[in-house]
Amino acid sequence: MTITFENPAALLGATGKHLGYSDWEEIDQQRINQFAAATGDHQWIHVDPEKAAKGPFGKTIAHGYLTLSMANLFLPQIMRVENTSMGVNYGCEKVRFPAAVPVGSRIRGGGEVISAQEVKGGVQVVVRMTIEIKGSERPACVIDTISRFFP
Repeated sequence: MTITFENPAALLGATGKHLGYSDWEEIDQQRINQFAAATGDHQWIHVDPEKAAKGPFGKTIAHGYLTLSMANLFLPQIMRVENTSMGVNYGCEKVRFPAAVPVGSRIRGGGEVISAQEVKGGVQVVVRMTIEIKGSERPACVIDTISRFFP
């Protein structure tokens, strides 16, 4: 379910609000390989299933930055800001990767508004996104995303 804010100013009162969860998304080998091709990171733990089967994780794992990039898919699934002329990714803070994401895993993002403040011409919001691995006690990634919305 997507939480909808009527306009950027509505974010100012949302600090502490949990935004819910995105849909589950499978991380398959094709996605991992495409990320490797896009970034040039072809380390065997990501792209060589045969060698990775004998490695520390027992199979290939997603790149940490692939997992991080999934925040861009998950955030619009959990929150929408209406009556905007533009919304932009402004950056991120405090990125951590507590657990690896083995190929075939399903992940989703949950979010909480950490802060919201006025900036020139709009509102800046920090959402702590926790990317969970289905069946795992530890999350794959925790990131404070920073977005700006302009009316």
